[in-house]
Amino acid sequence: MKNILYILLFFFFGNAIAQTDAYTSEEIKINDLIEGTLLLPDTERPPLVILIAGSGPTDRNGNQAMQKNNSLKFLAEGLYKENIATFRYDKRILKIMKMGKIDETKIDFDHFVEDARDILNFFKNDNRFGNVILLGHSQGSLVGILAAQNGADGFISLAGAGQAIDDVIVAQLEKQAPGLKDNARQSFDDLRVNGVAQNYSPGLASIFRPSIQPFIFSWMKYDPAKEVAKLDIPVLIINGDKDLQVHVSEAEILHAAKPDSKLEIIENMNHIFKEIKGNDLENQKSYNEYNRPVMPQLIEAISEFISSI
Repeated sequence: MKNILYILLFFFFGNAIAQTDAYTSEEIKINDLIEGTLLLPDTERPPLVILIAGSGPTDRNGNQAMQKNNSLKFLAEGLYKENIATFRYDKRILKIMKMGKIDETKIDFDHFVEDARDILNFFKNDNRFGNVILLGHSQGSLVGILAAQNGADGFISLAGAGQAIDDVIVAQLEKQAPGLKDNARQSFDDLRVNGVAQNYSPGLASIFRPSIQPFIFSWMKYDPAKEVAKLDIPVLIINGDKDLQVHVSEAEILHAAKPDSKLEIIENMNHIFKEIKGNDLENQKSYNEYNRPVMPQLIEAISEFISSI
Protein backbone atom coordinates (compact mmCIF):
# COMPACT_ATOMS: atom_id res chain seq x y z
CA MET A 1 0.00 0.00 0.00
CA LYS A 2 2.85 2.41 0.69
CA ASN A 3 3.66 2.93 -2.99
CA ILE A 4 0.11 4.20 -3.57
CA LEU A 5 0.57 6.77 -0.83
CA TYR A 6 3.66 8.36 -2.29
CA ILE A 7 3.79 11.20 -4.80
CA LEU A 8 4.78 11.36 -8.46
CA LEU A 9 5.91 14.13 -10.78
CA PHE A 10 7.76 14.86 -14.02
CA PHE A 11 9.03 17.48 -16.68
CA PHE A 12 12.31 18.25 -18.67
CA PHE A 13 15.31 19.16 -21.22
CA GLY A 14 18.99 20.05 -22.32
CA ASN A 15 21.55 17.87 -24.20
CA ALA A 16 24.60 15.60 -24.09
CA ILE A 17 25.45 12.37 -25.89
CA ALA A 18 27.30 9.42 -24.39
CA GLN A 19 28.17 5.80 -25.17
CA THR A 20 27.95 3.52 -22.12
CA ASP A 21 27.73 -0.27 -21.88
CA ALA A 22 27.02 -0.51 -25.63
CA TYR A 23 23.97 1.75 -25.32
CA THR A 24 23.98 5.05 -27.17
CA SER A 25 22.42 7.49 -24.75
CA GLU A 26 21.58 11.17 -24.68
CA GLU A 27 21.17 13.08 -21.43
CA ILE A 28 18.30 15.54 -21.79
CA LYS A 29 17.44 18.39 -19.46
CA ILE A 30 14.10 20.09 -19.97
CA ASN A 31 14.36 22.61 -17.17
CA ASP A 32 15.90 23.00 -13.72
CA LEU A 33 13.68 20.27 -12.29
CA ILE A 34 13.54 17.55 -14.94
CA GLU A 35 16.32 15.49 -16.47
CA GLY A 36 16.24 12.16 -18.26
CA THR A 37 18.02 9.64 -20.44
CA LEU A 38 17.25 8.88 -24.07
CA LEU A 39 18.45 5.51 -25.35
CA LEU A 40 18.76 5.75 -29.11
CA PRO A 41 19.42 2.57 -31.12
CA ASP A 42 21.31 2.83 -34.39
CA THR A 43 18.37 2.51 -36.75
CA GLU A 44 16.52 4.98 -38.93
CA ARG A 45 13.56 6.68 -37.21
CA PRO A 46 12.96 4.08 -34.50
CA PRO A 47 9.74 4.15 -32.49
CA LEU A 48 10.10 5.94 -29.16
CA VAL A 49 8.58 4.84 -25.86
CA ILE A 50 8.29 7.48 -23.13
CA LEU A 51 8.42 5.75 -19.75
CA ILE A 52 6.23 7.32 -17.04
CA ALA A 53 7.14 6.12 -13.56
CA GLY A 54 4.74 5.10 -10.83
CA SER A 55 4.10 6.58 -7.41
CA GLY A 56 6.75 7.76 -5.01
CA PRO A 57 9.95 9.80 -5.44
CA THR A 58 11.14 7.54 -8.24
CA ASP A 59 14.14 8.23 -10.46
CA ARG A 60 14.60 7.45 -14.13
CA ASN A 61 15.82 3.93 -13.35
CA GLY A 62 12.78 3.00 -11.29
CA ASN A 63 14.58 3.43 -7.97
CA GLN A 64 13.87 5.25 -4.72
CA ALA A 65 16.17 6.18 -1.82
CA MET A 66 15.78 2.88 0.03
CA GLN A 67 14.73 0.78 -2.92
CA LYS A 68 16.97 -0.07 -5.87
CA ASN A 69 15.70 -2.55 -8.44
CA ASN A 70 16.51 -0.79 -11.76
CA SER A 71 13.15 -1.82 -13.21
CA LEU A 72 12.83 1.06 -15.69
CA LYS A 73 16.53 0.97 -16.58
CA PHE A 74 16.39 -2.72 -17.49
CA LEU A 75 13.13 -2.20 -19.36
CA ALA A 76 14.69 0.59 -21.43
CA GLU A 77 17.79 -1.47 -22.18
CA GLY A 78 15.70 -4.46 -23.19
CA LEU A 79 13.69 -2.36 -25.65
CA TYR A 80 16.90 -0.83 -27.00
CA LYS A 81 18.02 -4.30 -28.05
CA GLU A 82 14.78 -4.55 -30.04
CA ASN A 83 15.62 -1.27 -31.85
CA ILE A 84 13.10 0.71 -29.80
CA ALA A 85 14.20 4.07 -28.41
CA THR A 86 13.16 5.07 -24.89
CA PHE A 87 13.13 8.21 -22.79
CA ARG A 88 13.00 7.84 -19.02
CA TYR A 89 13.30 10.66 -16.52
CA ASP A 90 13.63 11.58 -12.86
CA LYS A 91 10.42 12.84 -11.34
CA ARG A 92 10.62 16.49 -10.41
CA ILE A 93 9.91 15.66 -6.77
CA LEU A 94 13.49 14.37 -6.50
CA LYS A 95 15.01 17.72 -7.43
CA ILE A 96 12.53 19.60 -5.23
CA MET A 97 13.40 17.37 -2.29
CA LYS A 98 17.12 17.98 -2.81
CA MET A 99 16.44 21.71 -2.81
CA GLY A 100 14.58 21.36 0.50
CA LYS A 101 11.50 23.01 -0.97
CA ILE A 102 8.98 20.20 -0.83
CA ASP A 103 5.45 21.36 0.04
CA GLU A 104 2.86 18.60 -0.18
CA THR A 105 0.01 21.09 -0.33
CA LYS A 106 1.32 22.34 -3.71
CA ILE A 107 1.35 18.93 -5.39
CA ASP A 108 -1.43 18.40 -7.93
CA PHE A 109 -2.03 15.29 -10.02
CA ASP A 110 -2.72 17.43 -13.07
CA HIS A 111 0.85 18.70 -12.96
CA PHE A 112 2.00 15.18 -13.75
CA VAL A 113 -0.31 15.04 -16.74
CA GLU A 114 0.84 18.43 -18.01
CA ASP A 115 4.45 17.30 -17.74
CA ALA A 116 3.77 14.10 -19.67
CA ARG A 117 2.00 16.09 -22.38
CA ASP A 118 4.96 18.44 -22.66
CA ILE A 119 7.30 15.47 -23.05
CA LEU A 120 5.04 13.95 -25.70
CA ASN A 121 4.88 17.22 -27.65
CA PHE A 122 8.64 17.64 -27.50
CA PHE A 123 9.33 14.25 -29.04
CA LYS A 124 6.48 14.43 -31.54
CA ASN A 125 8.40 17.33 -33.07
CA ASP A 126 11.67 15.39 -33.17
CA ASN A 127 12.19 13.99 -36.68
CA ARG A 128 14.53 11.28 -35.42
CA PHE A 129 11.58 9.15 -34.33
CA GLY A 130 8.68 7.34 -35.93
CA ASN A 131 5.73 6.50 -33.69
CA VAL A 132 5.80 7.96 -30.18
CA ILE A 133 4.20 5.72 -27.56
CA LEU A 134 3.50 6.51 -23.91
CA LEU A 135 4.04 3.76 -21.34
CA GLY A 136 2.75 4.41 -17.83
CA HIS A 137 3.64 2.21 -14.90
CA SER A 138 1.32 1.93 -11.88
CA GLN A 139 0.19 5.47 -11.01
CA GLY A 140 1.89 6.55 -14.24
CA SER A 141 -0.67 4.51 -16.17
CA LEU A 142 -3.42 7.04 -15.46
CA VAL A 143 -1.03 9.90 -16.15
CA GLY A 144 -0.19 8.28 -19.48
CA ILE A 145 -3.83 7.62 -20.37
CA LEU A 146 -4.67 11.30 -19.91
CA ALA A 147 -1.56 12.55 -21.71
CA ALA A 148 -2.02 10.10 -24.60
CA GLN A 149 -5.30 11.80 -25.46
CA ASN A 150 -3.17 14.62 -26.88
CA GLY A 151 -1.59 12.92 -29.85
CA ALA A 152 0.30 9.77 -28.85
CA ASP A 153 0.54 7.05 -31.47
CA GLY A 154 -0.05 4.33 -28.92
CA PHE A 155 -0.39 3.72 -25.19
CA ILE A 156 0.81 0.96 -22.87
CA SER A 157 -0.57 0.49 -19.37
CA LEU A 158 1.84 -1.48 -17.19
CA ALA A 159 0.41 -2.54 -13.82
CA GLY A 160 -2.11 0.29 -13.94
CA ALA A 161 -5.30 0.54 -11.91
CA GLY A 162 -8.69 0.29 -13.59
CA GLN A 163 -10.56 1.99 -10.76
CA ALA A 164 -10.33 5.47 -9.27
CA ILE A 165 -7.63 5.65 -6.60
CA ASP A 166 -10.08 5.87 -3.69
CA ASP A 167 -11.73 2.63 -4.76
CA VAL A 168 -8.31 0.99 -5.18
CA ILE A 169 -7.20 1.97 -1.68
CA VAL A 170 -10.48 0.88 -0.08
CA ALA A 171 -10.19 -2.48 -1.84
CA GLN A 172 -6.63 -2.88 -0.57
CA LEU A 173 -7.67 -1.99 2.97
CA GLU A 174 -10.42 -4.58 2.82
CA LYS A 175 -7.71 -7.22 2.36
CA GLN A 176 -4.92 -5.76 4.50
CA ALA A 177 -6.72 -3.83 7.27
CA PRO A 178 -10.47 -4.54 7.09
CA GLY A 179 -11.15 -2.62 10.28
CA LEU A 180 -10.19 0.62 8.50
CA LYS A 181 -12.17 0.04 5.31
CA ASP A 182 -15.46 1.70 6.27
CA ASN A 183 -13.76 4.74 7.79
CA ALA A 184 -11.64 5.12 4.67
CA ARG A 185 -14.70 4.91 2.42
CA GLN A 186 -16.48 7.59 4.41
CA SER A 187 -13.38 9.80 4.47
CA PHE A 188 -12.95 9.53 0.72
CA ASP A 189 -16.61 10.38 0.24
CA ASP A 190 -16.22 13.43 2.49
CA LEU A 191 -13.14 14.48 0.52
CA ARG A 192 -14.92 14.07 -2.80
CA VAL A 193 -17.99 16.07 -1.73
CA ASN A 194 -16.50 18.68 0.58
CA GLY A 195 -12.88 18.88 -0.56
CA VAL A 196 -11.71 17.91 2.92
CA ALA A 197 -11.80 14.85 5.19
CA GLN A 198 -11.65 15.38 8.95
CA ASN A 199 -13.05 12.36 10.76
CA TYR A 200 -10.47 9.80 9.68
CA SER A 201 -8.86 7.18 11.88
CA PRO A 202 -5.27 7.80 13.06
CA GLY A 203 -4.44 4.59 11.22
CA LEU A 204 -5.27 6.37 7.97
CA ALA A 205 -3.23 9.51 8.64
CA SER A 206 -0.69 8.64 5.94
CA ILE A 207 -3.52 8.92 3.38
CA PHE A 208 -5.63 11.69 4.85
CA ARG A 209 -3.21 14.02 6.61
CA PRO A 210 -4.27 17.58 5.69
CA SER A 211 -1.17 18.37 3.63
CA ILE A 212 -1.71 15.45 1.22
CA GLN A 213 -5.50 15.74 0.85
CA PRO A 214 -5.35 18.27 -2.03
CA PHE A 215 -3.22 15.81 -4.02
CA ILE A 216 -5.47 12.86 -3.29
CA PHE A 217 -8.49 15.00 -4.20
CA SER A 218 -6.93 15.95 -7.55
CA TRP A 219 -6.07 12.30 -8.26
CA MET A 220 -9.36 10.66 -7.35
CA LYS A 221 -11.40 12.79 -9.73
CA TYR A 222 -10.21 10.58 -12.60
CA ASP A 223 -11.66 7.17 -13.40
CA PRO A 224 -9.05 5.24 -15.44
CA ALA A 225 -11.68 3.06 -17.11
CA LYS A 226 -13.63 6.06 -18.38
CA GLU A 227 -10.47 7.80 -19.52
CA VAL A 228 -8.95 4.84 -21.38
CA ALA A 229 -12.23 4.45 -23.29
CA LYS A 230 -11.59 7.88 -24.81
CA LEU A 231 -8.40 6.75 -26.54
CA ASP A 232 -8.68 6.16 -30.28
CA ILE A 233 -5.16 4.78 -30.61
CA PRO A 234 -3.75 1.25 -30.15
CA VAL A 235 -3.63 0.28 -26.47
CA LEU A 236 -1.76 -2.53 -24.73
CA ILE A 237 -2.65 -3.45 -21.15
CA ILE A 238 -0.12 -5.54 -19.19
CA ASN A 239 -0.21 -6.99 -15.71
CA GLY A 240 1.70 -9.70 -13.90
CA ASP A 241 -0.08 -12.41 -11.95
CA LYS A 242 2.43 -12.03 -9.08
CA ASP A 243 1.72 -8.31 -8.64
CA LEU A 244 1.12 -7.65 -4.93
CA GLN A 245 0.04 -4.04 -5.47
CA VAL A 246 -2.17 -4.05 -8.57
CA HIS A 247 -4.30 -7.14 -9.07
CA VAL A 248 -4.93 -8.65 -12.50
CA SER A 249 -8.57 -7.63 -12.10
CA GLU A 250 -7.53 -3.98 -12.50
CA ALA A 251 -6.09 -4.74 -15.94
CA GLU A 252 -9.27 -6.58 -16.81
CA ILE A 253 -11.33 -3.50 -15.89
CA LEU A 254 -9.26 -1.37 -18.27
CA HIS A 255 -9.58 -3.96 -21.03
CA ALA A 256 -13.35 -4.19 -20.58
CA ALA A 257 -13.57 -0.39 -20.87
CA LYS A 258 -11.63 -0.52 -24.15
CA PRO A 259 -12.46 -3.89 -25.77
CA ASP A 260 -10.23 -3.31 -28.80
CA SER A 261 -7.16 -3.07 -26.53
CA LYS A 262 -4.71 -5.95 -26.24
CA LEU A 263 -4.51 -7.59 -22.81
CA GLU A 264 -1.37 -9.43 -21.68
CA ILE A 265 -1.20 -11.19 -18.30
CA ILE A 266 2.38 -12.32 -17.74
CA GLU A 267 2.81 -15.39 -15.59
CA ASN A 268 5.06 -14.99 -12.54
CA MET A 269 5.71 -11.26 -13.13
CA ASN A 270 5.44 -8.91 -10.17
CA HIS A 271 4.79 -5.17 -9.93
CA ILE A 272 8.35 -4.22 -10.90
CA PHE A 273 8.53 -6.63 -13.85
CA LYS A 274 10.63 -9.29 -12.10
CA GLU A 275 10.04 -13.05 -12.25
CA ILE A 276 8.82 -14.48 -8.95
CA LYS A 277 8.55 -18.24 -8.58
CA GLY A 278 8.54 -18.32 -4.79
CA ASN A 279 6.44 -16.75 -2.04
CA ASP A 280 5.56 -13.19 -1.08
CA LEU A 281 8.85 -12.82 0.80
CA GLU A 282 10.81 -13.36 -2.42
CA ASN A 283 8.45 -10.93 -4.13
CA GLN A 284 9.07 -8.23 -1.54
CA LYS A 285 12.85 -8.79 -1.52
CA SER A 286 12.99 -8.23 -5.28
CA TYR A 287 12.12 -4.55 -4.76
CA ASN A 288 15.66 -4.04 -3.51
CA GLU A 289 17.60 -6.38 -5.78
CA TYR A 290 19.41 -4.11 -8.22
CA ASN A 291 20.65 -6.86 -10.54
CA ARG A 292 17.54 -9.01 -10.98
CA PRO A 293 16.52 -8.60 -14.66
CA VAL A 294 13.07 -7.77 -15.93
CA MET A 295 11.18 -10.58 -17.58
CA PRO A 296 11.95 -11.21 -21.28
CA GLN A 297 8.24 -11.84 -21.86
CA LEU A 298 7.57 -8.19 -21.02
CA ILE A 299 10.06 -6.96 -23.60
CA GLU A 300 8.57 -9.36 -26.14
CA ALA A 301 4.98 -8.23 -25.50
CA ILE A 302 5.86 -4.55 -25.81
CA SER A 303 7.98 -5.10 -28.92
CA GLU A 304 5.24 -7.07 -30.68
CA PHE A 305 2.67 -4.42 -29.85
CA ILE A 306 4.84 -1.58 -31.17
CA SER A 307 5.63 -3.45 -34.37
CA SER A 308 1.89 -3.80 -35.00
CA ILE A 309 1.16 -0.07 -34.84
